[in-house]
Amino acid sequence: MKKIPYTTVRPIRSLNLLSQEEIIKLSSPSAELHQLFRECALAILNTDSHEDDAEEIQQLYADFDIRLKSQPRGVMLEIFNAPAQSFVDGTLIRGIQEHLSSVLRDIVYTDFKILAEETNSSAKITDKVFRILRNANMVRPNVSPNLVVCWGGHSIPREEYDYAKHVGYEFGLRGLDIITGCGIGAMKGPMKGAAVGHAKQQITHGRYIGISEPGIIASESPNAIVNELVIMPDIEKRLEAFVRLGHVIVVFPGGVGTVEEIFYLLSILLHPENKYGIPLIFAGPESCRDYFDTLDAFLKQCLGEDISQLYEIVIGEPETVGYKVKQAIAEVHDNRRETEEAYYYNWQLHIDPMLQQPFIPTHENMAALNLDPSLPKHLLASQIRSAFSGIVAGNVKSFGIKEVAKHGPYLLKGDPSIMRAIDNLLHIFVKQQRMKLGQGEGVYQPCYKLVG
Repeated sequence: MKKIPYTTVRPIRSLNLLSQEEIIKLSSPSAELHQLFRECALAILNTDSHEDDAEEIQQLYADFDIRLKSQPRGVMLEIFNAPAQSFVDGTLIRGIQEHLSSVLRDIVYTDFKILAEETNSSAKITDKVFRILRNANMVRPNVSPNLVVCWGGHSIPREEYDYAKHVGYEFGLRGLDIITGCGIGAMKGPMKGAAVGHAKQQITHGRYIGISEPGIIASESPNAIVNELVIMPDIEKRLEAFVRLGHVIVVFPGGVGTVEEIFYLLSILLHPENKYGIPLIFAGPESCRDYFDTLDAFLKQCLGEDISQLYEIVIGEPETVGYKVKQAIAEVHDNRRETEEAYYYNWQLHIDPMLQQPFIPTHENMAALNLDPSLPKHLLASQIRSAFSGIVAGNVKSFGIKEVAKHGPYLLKGDPSIMRAIDNLLHIFVKQQRMKLGQGEGVYQPCYKLVG
């Protein structure tokens, strides 16, 4: 494990002037904001590493630090004991320098402008998401709809990665831009393929947008293709950013994090106030036919047979996926024009406040989830989404890992049929190696226990 003992860099474009108060809060080792900046910066500098355990990364680089030094011409970043893979001949890679600047920009703006405003209003939260994205130059007027959100696992077999890349290539040939969670696997593949497709079409302004948040960034460090990075304050605002920015969502095979995203979106699409939804396509290679059969059956078991009307499954045929997505975006374009809604931000979409409030995966909150099929479908989907959010936290997020280590597995209670469905799905994910392994080679250590 090689480290760069010391280096200095200047933020690029996004932020090079800070107030004294901002510098103090970001530089004081005892300040909470400094710890947040340090953890996100370490994740950025750990790009291209195969390590996805946030706790282990922190231990490996316990002596890492990043500080702000005020100078007459702006701010200088002092970096200590950084991962060496982010440097070439001792110089920080330009793209990583851009990502560091984006992290600094978003943390400062969010802390001093967004979180300072106390509000639980749904409309105000949506407005906050918009302002964070606008500050990062993610929302752009006078541009026709062309953003495809791609979700899927970050630790996937080569065949699935190659398929995601081929689908991304078909998107690129059609002039479509990509939004992902910014990590590797099914998040990197579509971006890499789209970059080749854009090059063939001589598109030089292709957008490869990565949306992350502090709790997940260590396990899903931004891949090298990302050229626009934004760090949202929490997972709920991250998910809202996806559905407000994107025009179509494509889901590749993944694990519990992907299922969390699916239930978040289905909760929105099922809400009775949403007349117009978001086109949703599940796509994977022939080897993933069983995966999508299992997922389809699970969704129907939890939310009813009619749920399949909200999505389409395409097995193989990357060109077909590209064609269908292009057609879906054309329909979104027509709808937005007809309703006089903005192309760049889906204001008309109603998101239930339950999906906007941060779900903190404590043992008490996990046990209190209401997994009851008598609930309205959009509320049940929201509750199931929270259950999977907690499992994600227990697998890869520092807070969740510490909670499970201290208090034991999370207890999930609910209707027996739903509990059996969740249990069966998770066992299949373990068998397919879509769940993070714990201590002991090849043995999954569950962070949850199902009761019901």
